[in-house]
Amino acid sequence: MQKKKKSTKQMGPKPQYTRKEPKGPRIIAAKYNTSCVKADQYPEGDTVEIAFIGRSNVGKSSLINSLCNYRGLALVSGQPGKTKTINYFDVESKEDISETEERRYHWFLVDLPGYGFAKTNKGNRNLWSSFIADYILHSERLMLLCLLIDGRHPEMPIDKLAYDWLVEAGVPLQIVVTKADKLTAKEKSANLAKIKEMYPTNTPPILYSSLKHTGRELLQQRINKVLVGDEA
Repeated sequence: MQKKKKSTKQMGPKPQYTRKEPKGPRIIAAKYNTSCVKADQYPEGDTVEIAFIGRSNVGKSSLINSLCNYRGLALVSGQPGKTKTINYFDVESKEDISETEERRYHWFLVDLPGYGFAKTNKGNRNLWSSFIADYILHSERLMLLCLLIDGRHPEMPIDKLAYDWLVEAGVPLQIVVTKADKLTAKEKSANLAKIKEMYPTNTPPILYSSLKHTGRELLQQRINKVLVGDEA
């Protein structure tokens, strides 16, 4: 059998992998820190905190896992109201300044229990437990609270009740619209318009799909503004 001649044609340089990374810091590590229900159990120090809250079964745990690119970081359950404590996660973000210089940011992602599984006809105390309200009102390290709204059900009265309470409390808010992959293009447009009208904030709502990671870069960019001190 005649052997094939080896090609003498010179190969060009190997193509480089050029996956687009978000500008600014990007999350590179995350791990569970602690769970608590009262202030004397909070981690010590002055580490920046960015919290997430939403109606029970809104997809909060799945979003946290997607954002941190860490499956299983936050437990996912089909049972509403599964998160019962304030859960702290250590997160590290890294920003490449140059080929030889980098900057790292350490912050807490705070997973707050879902609201709405209990009856809410008697005001804020039933909206969420008193220890959640105490955290939101008194945590000096809370720089941003992401309020999660199910994109399929933007007009839930309990979400509006939560939003109004948070606005009155003066909490810096970012609306994140979950389960975007379950919406048609027409539904996305219509429901997003409703959300902008019902839950106005200083920044536009972010459409997020934990399944497809849609919105992950936008949410990282929003968090980065807090980390680098651009705004809160």
